[in-house]
Order: sequence, then structure tokens, then C-alpha cells
Amino acid sequence: MPLGAHLRELRNRLVVAAVAVVVTAVLGWVFYDEVLGALTRPLNVAAAAAGREDDVVPNIGSVVGAFDLKVKVSIFTGVLLASPVWLWQLWAFVTPGLTRREKRYAAAFVVAAVPLFLGGVALAYTALPRAVTFLVDLTPQGTVNVVDMSMYLGFVMRILLAFGIAFLLPVVLVALNVVGLMSAKTMLAGWRWVVVVCFAFAAVATPSPEVTAMFFLALPMCALFFLAIGVSALNDRRRRRRDLREGYAGLSDDEASPL
Repeated sequence: MPLGAHLRELRNRLVVAAVAVVVTAVLGWVFYDEVLGALTRPLNVAAAAAGREDDVVPNIGSVVGAFDLKVKVSIFTGVLLASPVWLWQLWAFVTPGLTRREKRYAAAFVVAAVPLFLGGVALAYTALPRAVTFLVDLTPQGTVNVVDMSMYLGFVMRILLAFGIAFLLPVVLVALNVVGLMSAKTMLAGWRWVVVVCFAFAAVATPSPEVTAMFFLALPMCALFFLAIGVSALNDRRRRRRDLREGYAGLSDDEASPL
């Protein structure tokens, strides 16, 4: 496919994904109060745990700040709700040359990717109160922590989306294996680096002195990586058997005979 056609396809798929996000963002706008309450819950839990309810004050610093906040929360909601659409568009763009048989994996990709993405978001959300508690507890006695809501929500959304995308790693690896770009043996060769990166990522995303929070997020990521290796190994074995059958089918009777 020429470069121009690739760029047009990318544009079309980005437009479809953007429209899906905008449409589902309307639900975020309608249920803004409920979504905002869920996103600010870690801050409220952290303030209560530290006994600083009166010292942690959420703040909107400008006249248009409330509107910007509502737009940001709505778009974030749209990204979550539209994940089946933009994940499908991603798969369709990066695997345009698959055979008809291999395209059957597209549905499996989306079926696996959406729960993993949302599961990563949910897992990060459960760990957020501990991280926010640690940060809030650093507020010196006798001072008030005026929390800028825009910055706080940006912090929360980045962590949630980062873990959602990180949990897509095994699906991406399996997709690369399906199109023949990476074998299970190649993945396994770099397992040490992947484990280190998973723990480093979890440590940065959970700024808490408790090691359990880091393990709570890093171990599932490592487990999903090794699961991807297992699925890819099965696919490699299936591909070798298929190639062997096709190789024998292409030989004449004399060539195929072991005698």
C-alpha cells in the first residue's frame, strides 16, 4: 500500500475513533457529578485517613476552570466508554495485510483488549487512595493543602490511562506474533528487562512507601506478559505444523516418500 493510502487510512480511523470518543463523552457530560465524585474519592479517602479533612481543600482557580474541568472529565469518560471502538481501529490499522483466516483473530483481540484496558484502569483506581494518602500526609502541620482540581484530575487520569494502556501489552505482543513480527522465543529472551520495567513503572505510578502497592500493580503486569508468551508459543507451534503440512502437500509422491 502506498504511503498516501496509509496516511488516508490513518486519518479515517482517527476520525472514527475521535467521533466515538466525542459521542460517548456526552454521557460523561450528563453524568458529570457522578464521575467527578468517583475521581475525587481517592482524595477524600486520603484526607480522612490522614485526619486532614479540614486541611485539604479542593480548589478551582479561575472563572472558566469549572467549565474546563467538566470538559476534561467528559472526554476522559468518553475515552473509557469508547475503548472498544478505538481499540478496533488500532487493530485494523496495524494489521491490514492479514489473510482471511488471520482476520478472525480481530474479534478475539477486541474481546481480550477491552477487559484488559478497563481492568488496568480499575486496578490503578484501587491503588490510588494509598498513593494520594502518602502525598497528602506530606502536608506540614499548621498548613492547608489547597488542591488545584485541574492538576489533581490530570494526575489521576494519567495514572488510570497509563495502567489501562500498560495492560494492553500482552494483547499487542500476541498481535505482533500473529502477524509474524515477533516469536515467543524472542519475547522470552527479554523477560528480565520486561519484569524490571513493570516494577519500575509500578513504583513511579504508586508514589507510596508501602511496597505492597507496587507489587499489587506490577505482578499482574508480569503475569500478563508471561501469559502472552504462552499464547504466542501455542500460535508458533500451530504455524509450524501448518507450514509443515503445506510443505508436504507441495511435494510430489517421490519427494515426500522417506525411502
